[in-house]
Amino acid sequence: MIAYIKGQLTHKTPAFVWIETSNGVGYHINISLYTYTQIQATDTVRLFVHLHIKEDAHTLYGFANEGEKELFIQLISVSGIGPATAQLMLSSLNPAELQEAIITENELLIRSMKGVGPKTAKRIILELKDKLIKMPAAQTLAEAALPAAPAFKDEALNALLTLGIAKPIAQKAIARVLRENPDVTTVEVLLKQALKAL
Repeated sequence: MIAYIKGQLTHKTPAFVWIETSNGVGYHINISLYTYTQIQATDTVRLFVHLHIKEDAHTLYGFANEGEKELFIQLISVSGIGPATAQLMLSSLNPAELQEAIITENELLIRSMKGVGPKTAKRIILELKDKLIKMPAAQTLAEAALPAAPAFKDEALNALLTLGIAKPIAQKAIARVLRENPDVTTVEVLLKQALKAL
């Protein structure tokens, strides 16, 4: 199973990207409009991926963060929702908005998305509402909807994890610092402020 792919963006569109890894292999990865907005300003990227296997094709879907990937996996578990429809849904709303629409049973908003009819919208709510409320990744979906964090966010997160701080707590602290202080530009400053925010 492939968890993520990291490399150089050699081609970028709102629907798919090509990522060339350090060993020279180029991957075609389908993305949502949400992920596109998160990676628009960068040339080197790490995308969490899901490999969808059919008889006639092996297709990679990429995500800006784990929350979006988890939501995608939940969506395609619903009968009548394929990867292409899930990708469209995540292009229509960001992960936090889509999650909220399902949890609050906003059927009108869900069925307004291309490829989702009234019956499918009802099924999505019925099958996913309770799962999304309990889903661990749900806690970070709101932070995931924030603008793309600087590249040093990962370094700061790894440093906090090394210090023994639980990942959800560390992610929340970093997201809070970046939300309240968008002018933070170094790992050192981000770390100091995140430790204070814990």
